[in-house]
Amino acid sequence: MKIAWAAASLAFSGLIAQDASSATFTGKITGDDGKPIAGAMVTLNDEKRGLAESVYSDAKGAFQFSTTLSGDLKLRIRKFYFADLDRPMSLPTDGPVKGDFTMTKLKTAEEISDQLPAAYHFGRIAFEPGTLFAKDKFQKDCVTCHSLGNAFTRWPRPMDDWKAIAKKMNANIGSTDEALANKRAELLAGAFNGKPITVRPVFPYDPALARAKIVQYRLDDAKGPHDAAVSPVDGLVYTVDQDGDQMEVTDLKTGTTKYIAQPHEGMNLGGKIARVTKSAADDWSVYRGPHSLAFDKDGRWYVTDSVADEIGVFNPKTMSWDKSYEIPGNTLYPHTIRTDKAGVVWFTIAMTDQIGRLDPATGKVTVIALPPNPRNGRISPGEGPYGIDVNPKDGSVWYTTLGSEWIGRVDPKTLDIKEWPSPAEGPRRGHFDSSGNLWLTGYSKGEIMKLTPTGGADGFKAEVIEMPEFNKGDRPAPYALDINPKTGDVWVNETQTDHTYRYIPGEKKWIAYPMPLRGTYTRDLSFTKEGYVCMSNNPAPNAALEGGVTELICIHPDGDTKIEARAY
Repeated sequence: MKIAWAAASLAFSGLIAQDASSATFTGKITGDDGKPIAGAMVTLNDEKRGLAESVYSDAKGAFQFSTTLSGDLKLRIRKFYFADLDRPMSLPTDGPVKGDFTMTKLKTAEEISDQLPAAYHFGRIAFEPGTLFAKDKFQKDCVTCHSLGNAFTRWPRPMDDWKAIAKKMNANIGSTDEALANKRAELLAGAFNGKPITVRPVFPYDPALARAKIVQYRLDDAKGPHDAAVSPVDGLVYTVDQDGDQMEVTDLKTGTTKYIAQPHEGMNLGGKIARVTKSAADDWSVYRGPHSLAFDKDGRWYVTDSVADEIGVFNPKTMSWDKSYEIPGNTLYPHTIRTDKAGVVWFTIAMTDQIGRLDPATGKVTVIALPPNPRNGRISPGEGPYGIDVNPKDGSVWYTTLGSEWIGRVDPKTLDIKEWPSPAEGPRRGHFDSSGNLWLTGYSKGEIMKLTPTGGADGFKAEVIEMPEFNKGDRPAPYALDINPKTGDVWVNETQTDHTYRYIPGEKKWIAYPMPLRGTYTRDLSFTKEGYVCMSNNPAPNAALEGGVTELICIHPDGDTKIEARAY
């Protein structure tokens, strides 16, 4: 079968390989000047099943796509600075299909501006270096929870609306300074005025793109999926839904997802946060607000219920929620969670500047207060403990404070704390590699850091690594990272450029993978045993994501890798 369409083209180098027969879809993509287009993204979307698969074209514009998707599909081909190609396509269950495509270059400033990611619209704000209105401070304070500059947040608004938005944004990080909020509102209103931006970022092509595969799983019944994690036992992906009080369990083989609601009998809307802040019931839509999850050696998932201020427990054997653990004392907002080899659960408590420790064997929860530190130029009055992980070499527990920008270490036996200034601004989430190096993101300036603990007073040796930028001064905003346990590659998600990044330490090389949807804002990362890196795509609010429906997204650098059968 031969298809010739004039408009655009892209390729899929091997989608999810299932046990069914596969169709192959090949072709070539050229521009309207006749030149081949490298790095164009070809997506096949089965809208009925909520599954989509993507590949990239190579340096000659050629793509090769092997997929078990069939029947009535939607084809989209996408490349920066070219008009999207969207059209229906019927694909047989087997046999080859060929299609050559011509992409039309965008001509108007408005078209180009609308296509460019949030980072380049955010970059037009009239930042004031050396103040709280500097770009790095603005990025950490105002882009931490959601993107700024995407199609949703860059709408022109009346000044009173911008003031209300800025006031609410500042309140979320503990600031009630009305003058500061008003100044930020003025900057936002001046930047997001409906006029097209004039910057033209250059997005490089890497030959590795032609080998990659992206798979999207639409989460139709999700409200606000936060962290997703792959089970080391059954290979299913478990996603906690912070805005839906539920666990979402996705079978990557079949593409199906189950939704298991958390019980809330006897609880109030808004949980402990509502009780402490005396919020009205109609201010809240959830009772628990599950945020982060970690698998323990007892075969259960431990979950930070951020709104209820509890540690929830999910049993994958029964696909049901077990009893939860209350966190004692003056605590609010358990955040990121990890487990150690002994089965002890560790977590940060973001709003009240503490570290938590849960021993499931005894049911005891211990709360450890953090030492007060300077704010380091952030408006938040607190420390803001954020990411956390356990050193596989000695069991020590390391954490970041996003508010005051420190790196801390907890002795797992004495619970003594030591802290050091963060080498990079805006330390967020990260993981230890198998050698005992702690890798972290620096959100404020688009950096990652590798910290090698020394055991001495200096704490660690640090290497700060800049992420690539596509337009001078418009830095990425890296949220989290994880390390592929087989290759040692560091995968970094990001919230402003519609890319996911891979860093190869041995080569000191970055590869940037364009994402299929505009407005992408992915969360914590996790790996399947086949090497897919998976994360939820949740921009908060959902309307900021192209299509308006959140999803689970998985990437593999070698697209023909099969996903083995799973079972609930």
